[in-house]
Amino acid sequence: MNTIDAVILWVDGSDPAWQAEKAKYLPPSAKDSASVNRYRDWGLLPYWFRAIEKFTPWFRKIHFVTWGHLPEFLNLDAPKLHVVKHSDFIPEEYLPTFNSHAIEMNIHRIPDLAEQFVYFNDDMFVLRSMQETDFFRDGLPCSYGCETPWVFRGEIGVWAHAAANNMGVVNAHFDKREAVRHHGKKYLAQQYRWQDNIKTFILQRLFPECFTGFKNLHAPASYLKESFKEVWDAEPELLNNTCLDKFRTAANVNQWVCLWWQLASGKFAPSCIESRMFWLWDNDLKNIRQTIENQTVNMICLNDPDIEVDPLHLIAQLQEAFEKILPCKSSFEKL
Repeated sequence: MNTIDAVILWVDGSDPAWQAEKAKYLPPSAKDSASVNRYRDWGLLPYWFRAIEKFTPWFRKIHFVTWGHLPEFLNLDAPKLHVVKHSDFIPEEYLPTFNSHAIEMNIHRIPDLAEQFVYFNDDMFVLRSMQETDFFRDGLPCSYGCETPWVFRGEIGVWAHAAANNMGVVNAHFDKREAVRHHGKKYLAQQYRWQDNIKTFILQRLFPECFTGFKNLHAPASYLKESFKEVWDAEPELLNNTCLDKFRTAANVNQWVCLWWQLASGKFAPSCIESRMFWLWDNDLKNIRQTIENQTVNMICLNDPDIEVDPLHLIAQLQEAFEKILPCKSSFEKL
């Protein structure tokens, strides 16, 4: 098995220095991309590291990407930890940036990053033991390759615009007929839900010329560095403009463009990992706790909602749940 790294992006939205710098560049139009929930820290990061160490100990290195601030608990001497500041890998003309899309589109530039890596948001947690082959097989990233049409309703946010832009890139550079001809068994595979295979089969016949979308699992994504380089070579102006935006805009692409590029090019291994996404509000709290404590899926994503919530109450409940399966400090935590 080849070397596999993990990459995680983190920001301390309560840091006064970061808030002051953000305020210098914040335009009125960036409200959707600069709301509190985009940068809120739920205090769960220690459990992310505990889970990585316990359930995926085979990761060679953890690249912890930060604006510059660091969590109080973090042990900077941890052997597998590589703290990476934005200025360490993002070209100077794009800095400072508060645009997660810009950060994502440059992660392949992280020094000493392995060719094979798994990209995590800090709200994505591993809950059970997983193997390298859950993320890479035969040198290819594992992905869910079923076609799923993207449907937009009402006023859509910048993430939805990014998804549409991503599909525009994919369809501009790949012929779906050719992709299906060469890699058809990867789009209709026994690893997928049978309902999704049927949907893909129908979409291949109704829309033979272009992909209508791919399933968004709200889960960590497996990548090859070369995929990012290929997209940069194919769309330098679009990616440059994305990175020049200090905050997310409707004109951006995001890391999914590289994920879907891998799918359209056939550079992936069919896979279906059990994962669930929850919104962090009281209505889902019981289900969230049961999922964590019973470890009913491999991975969970805890998404910060765009509504008013009581974070202190929720944090206490979530920490209690994680303590039941991850009570011991990891080497990434100070003693």
